[in-house]
Amino acid sequence: MRSMEDQTDQVARRFGALVTEYAQRAGYDVRPGGGGRAALARDLGMSQSAVGRFLDGKSLPHPQKFASIAQILSIDVRNLLVEAGVISANAWPEGATPDVLSVTPQSQPLTPEAAMDAWGIRDAMIRSMLLSQIHTARQLQARQAGEDGDSSEGGAAARG
Repeated sequence: MRSMEDQTDQVARRFGALVTEYAQRAGYDVRPGGGGRAALARDLGMSQSAVGRFLDGKSLPHPQKFASIAQILSIDVRNLLVEAGVISANAWPEGATPDVLSVTPQSQPLTPEAAMDAWGIRDAMIRSMLLSQIHTARQLQARQAGEDGDSSEGGAAARG
């Protein structure tokens, strides 16, 4: 049986090869010295060395970057992660909607209470603290919008 480290190395190599293929299809010349690595790093808001490490299969990017990589390369993030072996197909079944507001269209606004429920935050004191912070943030945003002459409340930040 392979060690966990061997499996992680294999996933990193597979992810790097897959992203390299998609990057080349998207017009990035990601061969060393090709200039595309720097362009991809700029477009992703990452360092060129970090992009080089994951393209070379030496590491995986931070999970927060998966959606950005998929978007820039015009591929489905689920397919990228499943095909690379980062997640299993069962972890995110085809057609399932992830519980991530930033990448999921919502039919109704997400409330702070619903978000805390989804995150498993049950402690009453923690919930109260978070609600207070959200209320304060919304007030500050509304105040800034009023000062800037912008009557909008800032989209997702104002939900709730």
